[in-house]
Amino acid sequence: MRWIKGLILAVILLIVVLVGILFAVNNQQTIALNLIWLELPAVSLSVWLLATLVFGVLLGMLAMLGVYVRLKATLARSQRQNKQQRKELDSLRTQEFKELA
Repeated sequence: MRWIKGLILAVILLIVVLVGILFAVNNQQTIALNLIWLELPAVSLSVWLLATLVFGVLLGMLAMLGVYVRLKATLARSQRQNKQQRKELDSLRTQEFKELA
């Protein structure tokens, strides 16, 4: 079953790479990007689009970093509390056995 998952993943990765290559080949027009305060050099359209995609992904990851850290802290706190409650439950169970004996 594991090899089927690997095969499917490899096929999907190959399709994505082929689509990326076709995208880069079909978008060879050079475009100079003019920001209000800065003019960037003329580079192919595919490079600009891929650069904006990478920038957007990184910006999204940065935006989610706060949520991720908060959830990790909540999980650690819950795990500590769970461990403490299990310890208390075990002590109550052994206390019950001692009282019966």
